[in-house]
Amino acid sequence: MSRWTRAVMGVVLLASTGCAVTFAKRSPWDIQQLSELSDQLEQFKTLARMKADEADQLRRAKERLESRLSPNEVSVGYDERGLVTRMLDQVLFDSGKAQLRRGAYPVLDKVAKVLKEDVPDQPIGVEGHTDNVPIKYSGWADNRALSIARANAVVEYLVQKQGIDPRRVTAIGYGEEHPLAGNDTAEGRQHNRRVEIVILPQASGKSYEAEADRMSRTENAYTK
Repeated sequence: MSRWTRAVMGVVLLASTGCAVTFAKRSPWDIQQLSELSDQLEQFKTLARMKADEADQLRRAKERLESRLSPNEVSVGYDERGLVTRMLDQVLFDSGKAQLRRGAYPVLDKVAKVLKEDVPDQPIGVEGHTDNVPIKYSGWADNRALSIARANAVVEYLVQKQGIDPRRVTAIGYGEEHPLAGNDTAEGRQHNRRVEIVILPQASGKSYEAEADRMSRTENAYTK
């Protein structure tokens, strides 16, 4: 067992007992190590919920995605949902648009190849996210409308162009509800404008569909 694996397990034990973990001021090297430790903890928590063969498939999928995709285009990592491939909006769309750019096709083709070959039975979530700047000129009712249109555009490409079973894929548009960074800077807003393709645990498929239904009902109520 590596020292980082032992460290991850130690953090899990501390969290499970309700103990607070406080870190003193760290050097940049220490901060990088803590970030890596956090990533390993998320991986540990996600894979612990899966069967062994399912967890192995996700590990392999992560390796394939990281080897095939440029870090300038996407980031790949675990969170509480599953294995997340995160793409900034500028990789896929022009500003304020929901039509895929031609430059998005090679990126989505590589993701689709992994979805078909490495995790053929896993449910897939496609989420659209925006910053909190109000829509003024692009014609969308609001940020949530733009986010769901972008998520649907990605789903349509995966299904119609790449042959992904539509029963596997669920689209959700969250608008500005789940920012990754503060919206008070241009850099933060850029990080928040994104689409995420989530490879879900099989046990989470139905609950994710229920979440999509909930968001759809919220959107319908909001627009009435």
